[in-house]
Amino acid sequence: MRRHLLPVVVLLAETALLLAGSGPGTSPWDVVGHVVLVALVIAVRRRAPVGALIGALLLVALSDGGYVLLLWAAYQAGRKALDRTGAVMVAGALTGALAVHLVTAPAEPGTVPNLISTYLVFAALPVLVGRYLAQQERLVSTLDRHNRQLRRERELLAEQEQLRERLRIARDMHDSLGHRLSLVSVQAAALEVAELPPVQRQAVRQLAGAARGALDELYELVGALRGGQGTDQRSPGSERIGPLVAEFRAAGTPVTLRQEGTPGPLPGAAGRAAYRVVEEGLTNALKHAPGQPVTVRLRWEPDALLLTVDNPLPERAGTPPGPGPTRDGGGCGIGGAEGDGDGPGAVGHGLVGLRERAEQAGGLVAYRIVEPGDPAQPDGGARSWRLLAMLPVAEPDAADAELPAPGGIRTLALGLATAALMFVAMPASMLLGVR
Repeated sequence: MRRHLLPVVVLLAETALLLAGSGPGTSPWDVVGHVVLVALVIAVRRRAPVGALIGALLLVALSDGGYVLLLWAAYQAGRKALDRTGAVMVAGALTGALAVHLVTAPAEPGTVPNLISTYLVFAALPVLVGRYLAQQERLVSTLDRHNRQLRRERELLAEQEQLRERLRIARDMHDSLGHRLSLVSVQAAALEVAELPPVQRQAVRQLAGAARGALDELYELVGALRGGQGTDQRSPGSERIGPLVAEFRAAGTPVTLRQEGTPGPLPGAAGRAAYRVVEEGLTNALKHAPGQPVTVRLRWEPDALLLTVDNPLPERAGTPPGPGPTRDGGGCGIGGAEGDGDGPGAVGHGLVGLRERAEQAGGLVAYRIVEPGDPAQPDGGARSWRLLAMLPVAEPDAADAELPAPGGIRTLALGLATAALMFVAMPASMLLGVR
């Protein structure tokens, strides 16, 4: 629709100018013939822009109008005739039309300068403007195509490097961790068939099941790494938080799950991050504060999920309370140990990984010690450790907005300057009596 708007405007403008400049003796058939010729020039413009320019030049030479059509046809010819042959044909058409006009013009003072200025304004300048804009667009398109090709090559190199790294990790996990988990699973299976008291038999059964589950997950992870597929798609989401809490509760950890608000659908990355936050919080509580009650809270807001994992922070003999979290993701673990490690100064990766997961999902993760009497301590209990996360319910907005094409302001300024020149030159030519 937009590509037909300008030709219609040109046709209407030519018709209006012809009717405004026609005298009482003008035949209606002259008006109809002029409109038909203008329409024919517009019709052939797409397939033969140089032919349309020649037709517009002939119409200007044979009638008292056609300047709007000449202006538009010259611009279109400049945009389409970009090769050397087209440029030569356009230059030849303009030069030949000007020469014919000069030969047939009456020998009056000022006629030659007026004709030359008219051709410069209504023919040569639009051709140059159209050619410049077309070359500018072609240059921008070429640069954009080259940039896309460079991005594709860079992404391909990054994918190849990631594939090599995934294969290395898969080999290391299979050769080291896989063998150790296999040994644990075999030993747990041997204990299952041994003569043990009922309580210990139940504990061994849970241990064997956990070992087999860990081994299965490890082999699935190794297979995903070797297959070049993303492992996040295999990770459970927020819908598995309830069963996860039940597993820890069955293992002897006193866990309480509380939910507030109406649960909403979480995006894939946010749901996986929520599950990992609860899993990391329960694992750290079991590791650093065994036997202590743990509270998991899910608070659903209209646009976010607020998730907290709290457990009392016991004072260890001879171990001062650990420092709060630091800016680089370190800080104390559960119970005052540094990070997630087993000894002083050990660097923990679980909380750092949670923060990275949450940031990728458009959320955040924080952790701190809650002192007694703190307003954030809802039960007014003892000193406790809190792991909290805020995850968006809706997908975060992508920051991939297209940048404006380079040279857009320069092109707009050139168009405005050309339009201003046309509005000045057209009335001046009419006042001078230029045909």
